[in-house]
Amino acid sequence: MKNIRQELEKRILVLDGAMGTMLQQYKFSEEDFRGERFKDFHLPLKGNNDLLSITQPQAIKDIHAKYFDVGADIIETNTFSGTTIAMADYDLQDIVYELNFESAKLAKEVAEAYTEKEPNKPRFVAGSIGPTNRTASMSPDVNDPSFRAVTFDELRIAYKQQVEALIDGGVDLLLVETVFDTLNAKAALFAIEQVKEEKNIDIPIMVSGTITDASGRTLSGQTVEAFLISISHIPILSVGFNCALGADQLKPYMQRLSRTTSFLTSAHPNAGLPNAFGEYDETPEEMQALIESYLKDNLINIIGGCCGTNPEHIKAIAEVAKKYKPRSVLEQTL
Repeated sequence: MKNIRQELEKRILVLDGAMGTMLQQYKFSEEDFRGERFKDFHLPLKGNNDLLSITQPQAIKDIHAKYFDVGADIIETNTFSGTTIAMADYDLQDIVYELNFESAKLAKEVAEAYTEKEPNKPRFVAGSIGPTNRTASMSPDVNDPSFRAVTFDELRIAYKQQVEALIDGGVDLLLVETVFDTLNAKAALFAIEQVKEEKNIDIPIMVSGTITDASGRTLSGQTVEAFLISISHIPILSVGFNCALGADQLKPYMQRLSRTTSFLTSAHPNAGLPNAFGEYDETPEEMQALIESYLKDNLINIIGGCCGTNPEHIKAIAEVAKKYKPRSVLEQTL
C-alpha cells in the first residue's frame, strides 16, 4: 500500500459520501437489522447502522464499492457510533470490538480489490470515529450546569477500544469526525496516541470538526481558530470540517482554516441544508460548482461529502477535483 502522504503531495484525494443516505435506500426492516444472530434480542435494533456490518455485510461492501467506482480514494468504515458509549443505547456494548473490527475488515477487502485493479490509484480506508452521543464540555441538564453525562476518562477508554479494533481490522488512517465538542475529540486523540505507543506504530490521523450554525462556532462554543489550536499539539495528517452545513455555508470557515494551519485540510460538507422534511435537495451539479470554488481558491487537500450525498455527488466532485492541484501547505506552525 502506497503511503497516503505521498499521494496527497500529488493530487487532491476524494473522500466518500454518506453511508446513512445510501443505507436508507435499502429500506431495511427490524428483521434485517437483527439478522439471524440477533433475532431474539431484547431491544429494537432498527436504526443501528453500525450493526449492519455484522448482519448485512454485503450491503456495506456494495456501498463502499459504489463510492470507489465513481472515483473515491478514501472510504470510511461503517463505525460512526462504534463506541461502548454510543452502543449503550442498544445494550450492545459487548460487541463493540467486533463491530469495529468487522467494519474495518469489510472496507479493507473492498479497497484492496480496487487497488489491485488500479495500482497507480491506491485506495485507502479511514476508520470513522464519531463524537458519541454525549458531551464532556457541557451539561445536558439545564438545571445543573456543572453536571456532565460523561468524563474524559470514560471517553478515552471507549475510544481506545474502538481504535484498537479499527487498527486490528486493517484501516490505513483514522478519522476523528463530526467534532462538536473538542474535549471529546481530545479524548479520542489521546486514546489514539496511547494505542500508537503500545503497538509501536504510526498511523495518519484526520480530524474534522463541525461548525453548527451561522455563529461560526462548534457546539461547545469554539471558533475555527480555537478549535485548531486545541488539537494542534497532536501530529495529525489533516484538519477540516464536515456535516451541519452545505458547501456554500461552510466555505468561509474553510477559508479561515486554510489560511491559519500548516496541516493539510479536508472538507466533506452536506448536500446543502435540509429542507422542511429533513431531506437534502442539492444536486450533484450544484454541489460540484460550489466545490470547484474551494479548488480554485486553493483551500483543500481532501474533499468528499457528508449527509445527503451519494455516489452521484462524489462522482461530480471527483471529476472536478482532477482538474486542480492540492492546496500547498503553509510553511508555518501555530
